[in-house]
Amino acid sequence: MAAEAVCVRTVGHLSSNSTTRIFQNLRVLPLTIRACQASNDKSKFYNELGLFSLRRKIEDSVLRAEMLAPAALEAEEATRVKQEDMIQARDLWDDVSVSNDILLKLADSVKVVDALKDLQYKAEEAKLLTELAGKDVINHRLFKQAYATSVDVRKFLDKYKMSKLLEGPFDAEGACVVIEAGSEGICSENQIWAEQLLKMYTRWGRRQGYNGRVTEKCSSKIGGIKSATIEFESEYAYGCLSGERGVHCITRSTQSESQCGEVNLAAVNVIPLFLNRAPDLNIDETELDVSFIPSSKQKRRVTESAVCIQHIPTGLKVQSSGERSRFANKIKALNRLKATLLVILKDQGISSITSIDRNSIINKWHQDTRSVLQGGFYRTRGQQFSTWEGHT
Repeated sequence: MAAEAVCVRTVGHLSSNSTTRIFQNLRVLPLTIRACQASNDKSKFYNELGLFSLRRKIEDSVLRAEMLAPAALEAEEATRVKQEDMIQARDLWDDVSVSNDILLKLADSVKVVDALKDLQYKAEEAKLLTELAGKDVINHRLFKQAYATSVDVRKFLDKYKMSKLLEGPFDAEGACVVIEAGSEGICSENQIWAEQLLKMYTRWGRRQGYNGRVTEKCSSKIGGIKSATIEFESEYAYGCLSGERGVHCITRSTQSESQCGEVNLAAVNVIPLFLNRAPDLNIDETELDVSFIPSSKQKRRVTESAVCIQHIPTGLKVQSSGERSRFANKIKALNRLKATLLVILKDQGISSITSIDRNSIINKWHQDTRSVLQGGFYRTRGQQFSTWEGHT
């Protein structure tokens, strides 16, 4: 009763407007509490949904490793044993080049076997951590650790699968990508398109974890680039990028449907970049025409050391300007020329440089065209349109 009297006296001192506001606030308070509860329930739901999705990804990676790793490990161990038997059965000094190839293959097999064993350990670790996180109600730290381990497992399996698909003679090597803007049409637009291709390949290499760097770049005063060279010093980069060789063009739409869109061109050439060995090819120095590119006002120190080498019998021409000395650029240009000739020998199915048919060498500007519509579609000549990861 005392409490009720106090309440009556307190309300009595308030005006009618104040009393109305108090009761309005009291009516809104339950709605606010219910909204907070709904928000907390919603956050809890999304957290549980995220953990469920995370758990599914971990389990999928573990299941994939359990299905593929044992068979792959057995096959790689059999290959390693076979290579060890070959080394023991022959004298390594009989043919040094063949022995070096066998030793390199053996080292690769040992590396793959160790990696597969480590993969099985990581898969078991991710599986155990997931089970522990489930028993300990929800342990975000264990889930995070298990997910990081499963990501490593998935990346290795993808890389191992790619290595089995790319079994060409140079697919396991790095790649040197040369981009050159077209000279037909509007040069400024071609140079801008070449710069967009440069950004596309660098972003792709970054996503794939490839060690790519732009070694040479000739910028244009009116925007874009005239040419650029990217070197990917990572295994299987050439196998992934060799299909990019050719002319890339973009068709920009116009406001009038009756008029054809503007087409911009850029040529892409992909050369193997030998990582652990030099190109195994002998070239007669009398067949080479070595010249030095004259210096320009911009970047004088760089252009003074630029070297251009032409192979006279085939007409092939390569250059290098990314190094600081002429000698280093000459060595790099010579290696690029040897790598280009090795690819031509493979394509023509011959083993000697003297047997190369000069007329059968495909000009990079005459190879299959890859077209890009401004709306973000990518196609190859003879193929249907497919969605392209647009960077343009």
